[in-house]
Amino acid sequence: MIVVSGIQPTGNLHLGNYLGAIRNWVKMQDDMDGDSRCLFFLADLHAISMPHDPAQLKSNTLEMAAALVACGLDPARCTLFNQAQVPAHPELQWLLNGTARMGWLSRMTQWKDKAGKNREGASAALLTYPVLQAADVLLYQATHVPVGDDQKQHLELARDIAQKFNNDFATEEKPVFTLPEPFIPPKAARIMSLRDGSKKMSKSDPSEMSRIELADDADTMAQKVKKAKTDPEPLPSEIEGLEGRPEALNLVSIFAALDESTPEAVLAQYGGQGFGQFKPALADKMVEKLGPIRDRFVDLNGDREQLDAILARGAAQARDLAGNTLDAAYEALGLVRG
Repeated sequence: MIVVSGIQPTGNLHLGNYLGAIRNWVKMQDDMDGDSRCLFFLADLHAISMPHDPAQLKSNTLEMAAALVACGLDPARCTLFNQAQVPAHPELQWLLNGTARMGWLSRMTQWKDKAGKNREGASAALLTYPVLQAADVLLYQATHVPVGDDQKQHLELARDIAQKFNNDFATEEKPVFTLPEPFIPPKAARIMSLRDGSKKMSKSDPSEMSRIELADDADTMAQKVKKAKTDPEPLPSEIEGLEGRPEALNLVSIFAALDESTPEAVLAQYGGQGFGQFKPALADKMVEKLGPIRDRFVDLNGDREQLDAILARGAAQARDLAGNTLDAAYEALGLVRG
């Protein structure tokens, strides 16, 4: 089993990232044995598909590396690196551009959303970055890719590209690429905004009060929970009682995810109580679970030499792992490498 996944280094890793993805990455890493492997990368090459500040991108990449290690990713048990240090990623993307089709790319939902009405003014990288995403996973012969609902289309595209490349340039007995399967984590918590229970918690939300950032100290976490939007009704004793109450459901879901229990178990304990009682309990649970992560993050983020070393070691491992696939792709296309 080879698991590959990435995250854009946009800074401000928040509770939704941790509970929705990063914690499951840590569990996958811890469950690996034998010949199985996890590769996790910082998608800094993807970040340049949109306008960006170069100095901020570099800083965010190191900050994200610190956050991932603080959350529990162990560079001794997984391969952690940033794309820019592994040239095989854009190299394979170019080789796959001959197989990907414009019709496939133009139908991608994120292309339509991010380009908007000004498609003529969007970068070519924004159109073709799904091919780079395909290269990210095909390069390592990934068998499984953790995906949420917003990434399923990209994994389907990666499979289409791999299948067409194998059909056109390889044999059934000796395919160049493995077709990766989606990996749906058993407990992928969906964490919503503290200001609007109908929207996902997001680092792009202009209100810092909408999210719990992993860099928040205990007092900041408590204040954000205290001011989180709720309704005047007490918590019900049954999950059905949260229907039509998105903010209440969100806070209960966050407590359950932090406690590694279920919303039903939380309501069994706190049903009948008002938010004046529940919010302090949620804040305490948050500080208990996130406090050590925050402290570790602060220490790591202040040691840029250690972070550079972690990413350099991971990139060296990734370059070694990528070599055979890249060689096979060149050979299949009839290209002679220097």
